[in-house]
Amino acid sequence: MKITNKKIAAKKSSVAWLQRQASDPYVARANKDGYRARAAYKLIEINEKFNFLRNGQVVVDLGAAPGSWSQYIAREFPRSKIFAMDLLEIKPIPNVEFYQGDFTTDEALKWLEEKLNIQEQNAAEYGNTDVVVSDMAPNTTGHQKTDHLRQMVLLEYAWDFAKRALKPGGTFVAKSFTGGTTNELLKEIKQHFESVHHIKPPASRKDSVEMFIVALGYKS
Repeated sequence: MKITNKKIAAKKSSVAWLQRQASDPYVARANKDGYRARAAYKLIEINEKFNFLRNGQVVVDLGAAPGSWSQYIAREFPRSKIFAMDLLEIKPIPNVEFYQGDFTTDEALKWLEEKLNIQEQNAAEYGNTDVVVSDMAPNTTGHQKTDHLRQMVLLEYAWDFAKRALKPGGTFVAKSFTGGTTNELLKEIKQHFESVHHIKPPASRKDSVEMFIVALGYKS
C-alpha cells in the first residue's frame, strides 16, 4: 500500500498502522458487512461463544465510539433498548440513544441513571439492565504499567456501575489489560456472578494487551 500523503508517510507509526489496516481481514469484513470498525467482531465472537445477547434486552454500551458494538446489537437484536456513551461523538444509529460525555463524571452517570431509572438502592435491590458492555480504554502512553493502571481505573468505574444497574441473571462484558491487579478485581467480580471468564477473542489483534472479562449470571 503506497502512502501518498507526505506528512503521514513521514511517520513510521502511521505507515505501519495503514499497512496493517490494509492487510487485516477483519477490516475487510467490516467494510463488507457495513460495520463502522473491526471491533464489532470482538463482541460478535464473544457473544457467539457465550450467547448472552437476545431480543428485548436493555443494554448499556460504554466506550461506544465509533459505534460498532451498538450497531451490531441494534442490527441483530432490534427489539432491544440500547444506551451508548463515549467521549467522542458517533453518528446516529437507529434504536440507540447516545450521550457524548465522560462516563466518570456525575453528569454522564446521571444521564444513564435517569434513562435506566436507577434509584438509590439497598444492598438487596437490583437494577433493570440485562447487559453492560464496556470497550472503554485510556489513551495509551506506551508505558505498560501506566497504561494498565489507567485501564483498571476505567474497568472499576464500569464494574461499579454494573453492580447498580444489572438485574438478576445479567451479563457484564468489559475490556481489561493483562497485568497483576486484574486478578484482584476478577476475584471480586466472581463473587457476584455464576461464572466469570477472561478471554481474548480472535478479532483482538495478537500484539494487543487487551483481554475481556465476561461475567454471566449476576447474583448481586
